[in-house]
Amino acid sequence: MTGDSEGGSPRTLSTVSTAMEVVKAIEASDGTGVTELADRLDISKSSAHAYLATLEQSGFLVGRDGRYELSLMFFVLGEYVRNRSVLDEMIIRELDDLAAETEHYTHFVTEENGRGINLYKGKGEAAVGDDYQRAKRQHRDFLHITASGKAILAFLPQTRVEAIVDRHGLPRRTANTITDREELFDHLATVRERGYAVNDEEEIEGLRAVGAPIRDRDGGVLGSISISGPTSLIDGDTFSEALPDRVMETANIIEVNRNMSDRSTDIETLL
Repeated sequence: MTGDSEGGSPRTLSTVSTAMEVVKAIEASDGTGVTELADRLDISKSSAHAYLATLEQSGFLVGRDGRYELSLMFFVLGEYVRNRSVLDEMIIRELDDLAAETEHYTHFVTEENGRGINLYKGKGEAAVGDDYQRAKRQHRDFLHITASGKAILAFLPQTRVEAIVDRHGLPRRTANTITDREELFDHLATVRERGYAVNDEEEIEGLRAVGAPIRDRDGGVLGSISISGPTSLIDGDTFSEALPDRVMETANIIEVNRNMSDRSTDIETLL
């Protein structure tokens, strides 16, 4: 065990931590063998084999010809977690309608542990970058590089934003990425004023996006929605006016419907 339960830090199990590192290593390498894993994690081959065998026996890995891959157990657990999240059929319907109307990709993103998680994407007829968009579902985004992420950051408490920046930093992805702390805070103030955020080639060159927060009736941030597409199609008034208006309108519809549903639940409880 590590940690100090009396000093405010929880006690942790090093074996569990290593098991999680094994899972991450297998995901990163798209499968691994005993020797490869031992070298990657700097552990003995016997330890590597023991972790792999234990995870396979537990149903989390599948072994084939001396190599181990993540099993579909993670898909099952992922569906369980997603179904318990804020994502619901109403949000999915609104994003699909928005994607059909704009012909671009639409997204619903929520924040967990200071990173963005893509819970859903809708696809319009002119949407491009399928491989990239598919990969986004498999990774956590830095919040400062995306329109969805900045829409979330802008409406979180300042202390929470500072903690996220302290923990994850502001890594650069393109020449347009905001990497200065004070510049980011000033930018987030602008997002709060106008009600939406933009990603102007800050995540990947040639891609723009517009995002707006989804908030609960107490002002808490549940997540955000966004529209993304190539700069050749999202430019001029489309980028500065049309898409921001549609994103904010859709976000407002989602918020109103959610709040009405919550209010109905409260009334039923009182009755």
